[in-house]
Amino acid sequence: MINIVLCQPEIPQNTGNIMRTCIAIHAKLHLIKPLGFSLDKTDVKRSAANYLEKLNYAVYDSMAEFVSKNKGDYFYLTRYATKSYHEIDFLQKKNIFLIFGSESKGIAKEILKANVEQCFRIPTTANVRSLNLANAVAILSYEVMRQLNYPNLLHYDVQKGASFLSE
Repeated sequence: MINIVLCQPEIPQNTGNIMRTCIAIHAKLHLIKPLGFSLDKTDVKRSAANYLEKLNYAVYDSMAEFVSKNKGDYFYLTRYATKSYHEIDFLQKKNIFLIFGSESKGIAKEILKANVEQCFRIPTTANVRSLNLANAVAILSYEVMRQLNYPNLLHYDVQKGASFLSE
């Protein structure tokens, strides 16, 4: 199973987009407080495209609570890492947790230092500090799914059907 973990997300539209990605790939979303918004706020619902009833998620009061309740392989996305996400072999992992920090602060340095071997980055030019949080989650999530050969995901549109373009 793939799990997306957001540590203290601040922007409701980012979280809403991430919710939609989680639903699209059957991932569980873990939200660690404080949140910079209310989960019943219109912006979150709009970004999640009204799929919230299909979302598998949990909310935690702290990182310590999250860690105590979730066992598996943790991977931390940070611009300070020196390893790229493509170096991770997700095929050898059972319960994958992709951990992302807040939009303005990232993940706390003490957490990153304690887990430096599990820290990775998305390569960019020197012209940007980092990518948008929702984009970063999508990139990493779909890399995991690609390595796992897109388990339980459809390779065609369910509304128009697999033969839509050939008709």
